[in-house]
Amino acid sequence: MTADAPTTRDSFRRRLQPISTAGPVPTLPDRVWTEEDWERIRRGYRARDMDHKWNVFAEGDVLFMHRSWTGRGIYEVSFAPVAGGGRKIVSAVVETDPERYRRTDDAYDCLMMEMIISAIVLGEPATELRSRFGELNAGKSSRNNLPTGPAEHGALGPRSDS
Repeated sequence: MTADAPTTRDSFRRRLQPISTAGPVPTLPDRVWTEEDWERIRRGYRARDMDHKWNVFAEGDVLFMHRSWTGRGIYEVSFAPVAGGGRKIVSAVVETDPERYRRTDDAYDCLMMEMIISAIVLGEPATELRSRFGELNAGKSSRNNLPTGPAEHGALGPRSDS
């Protein structure tokens, strides 16, 4: 597979598992991604090693986000074109089975979807998103034992811009 070849469902040696119990994500990112961003997003992302946490691929207008170690589907995000150009997330579902994904709340899922796309797939610094992650992390009793850096690494993996 070349660096420019898109990542597809067939790109993964480990069998991918679909979301078993889908729940809607009512809060969606407001960002409009450019057509250039969308072309890059559609190419997906494949975890390079065990530290990288996400495998991402698109089928049509739907972006699938799977945990790299388990192959479990966590998010399915639907995009649509917007007037004036670009693409926006118009709907999303998240895994709600607590045995497969420890979900916290809608704000966290909204932020994670955008961070995976921006920081992992597009390789952007995502400074503002990382700051919001730190704020959310500080408010979560299950996560406040970890400083922001390790908590972020646990959720996202290494910075894709480093």
